[in-house]
Amino acid sequence: MEEVHIAPCGMNCSVCIAYQFQQNELNKLGFKRAYCLGCITRGENCKHMKDSCELLKEGKVRFCYECDSFPCKRLKSLDKRYRSKYHLSMIDNLKLIQEMGMDAFLEKEKIKWSCPKCGSYICCHNGLCLNCELDVLRKNKRYRWNKENTDGKVE
Repeated sequence: MEEVHIAPCGMNCSVCIAYQFQQNELNKLGFKRAYCLGCITRGENCKHMKDSCELLKEGKVRFCYECDSFPCKRLKSLDKRYRSKYHLSMIDNLKLIQEMGMDAFLEKEKIKWSCPKCGSYICCHNGLCLNCELDVLRKNKRYRWNKENTDGKVE
């Protein structure tokens, strides 16, 4: 997990399904998903926020917390969806980065998202380790978090 994988909106690209699919080249195994290298590594400021934020669009801020409007309406909406569906808060991530610094945040994220079986990162979009639990996704390509795999480690 690296700083370059933390998007301006606070998304940790390392735990995103599109990033993990690209990293593991899972489409070669019969899946059909868009790949993503992450906003910063693709040379984009933020997939989620750039269309609604001039500061990001123009590259004037690295993270949304640097803006006087933080958290803006768009980020609040995005955060609400990710909290309820994906066990991730972009606003909390940004506040932690601001308070603790990037190195401490990345260390906390490693602990939070590491698979207890293999050490790979759990995907925030479905709660699965795409290294250990790929068969679950093969059986149900729309698989999402359920109570059985939300043991408190990731929440």
